[in-house]
Amino acid sequence: MPQQRFPKVEILSMAPHHIQFILSETDTSMANTLRRIMIAEVPTLAIDLVEYSENSSVLNDEYIAHRLGLVPIRFMAEGSLKGGDCHTAFLPHRECVCYDRCPRCCVEFELDVNFDKVNQTRPDTERDLALTVTSRDLISNNMLVSPAHFLNEEEQDESHDEGISIVKLGPGQHLKLKAIARMGISKEHAKWCPVAVATYRFWPIITINEEACSMLTLEQKQELVEACPDRILELDEITGNLVAVENAYEMATFTEDLKTVQNAMKKRPEDDDFVNVVQSTDRFVFSVESTGAMDAEEILLSSLRVLKDRLNYLAAEVEKLKD
Repeated sequence: MPQQRFPKVEILSMAPHHIQFILSETDTSMANTLRRIMIAEVPTLAIDLVEYSENSSVLNDEYIAHRLGLVPIRFMAEGSLKGGDCHTAFLPHRECVCYDRCPRCCVEFELDVNFDKVNQTRPDTERDLALTVTSRDLISNNMLVSPAHFLNEEEQDESHDEGISIVKLGPGQHLKLKAIARMGISKEHAKWCPVAVATYRFWPIITINEEACSMLTLEQKQELVEACPDRILELDEITGNLVAVENAYEMATFTEDLKTVQNAMKKRPEDDDFVNVVQSTDRFVFSVESTGAMDAEEILLSSLRVLKDRLNYLAAEVEKLKD
């Protein structure tokens, strides 16, 4: 009978748009499953249908619709400031009983920007410039749903626009449309993907052979420190011994140069390595960055919920086969 495992999650750092955590006491199958769920199976909202009333901009309807589809749509539950999981608030469009669309499965955004009207309220120094239509101009009919204009305050401070740029308008140009956002997963289309980055690395296990290192001179030890391009080693200022740096797990990616140098220092090829770096098979460092549609913490929690639901479904189907 296979050994029962109890995977653990340890948070290393967390911000609204980024989370770094350690998944331990499991194997690569579970790590890759969690990563693929975060990328492809966490439900989000995205603009799926655009109805135009007028478009006299330089971009055609299809191009603007494509840009609108890639604007992250953020759902914040009542009383919460986090971009959260929308699966309890909305139904998939194909599962809803409505004829066309309803508030249970869709969110409507209206956009109406006329250059000549807006230009009258602009400062004199800006009236000769093109008018940028941004995600701020999308007006939602649901107070809990809005475009994610920026990832964080730093990005907002550095931006020259008020939101995500959609199109620029000139004199006499007018853009009026209605955009319909629906819930989906990025298995169907990438616009529903909640993550910009979802990666994991194997935790490095760094073993220093103190007995072998005691035979090295200080210059040879320094050579080992400098041989590794990731600088995962340093010399202890008091004892002069080789030690791993505090954040070695973040930097250890390439150690072939270190292996080449220490092989040259050995008296015999079969001698033990001075420093050995191997990948852990049950400990993984995850790094997840959000597109802005959901907070990174909520993406992790939602992916765990999806995994749990899938396993429960599998268990139920197995029980049916037994019956």
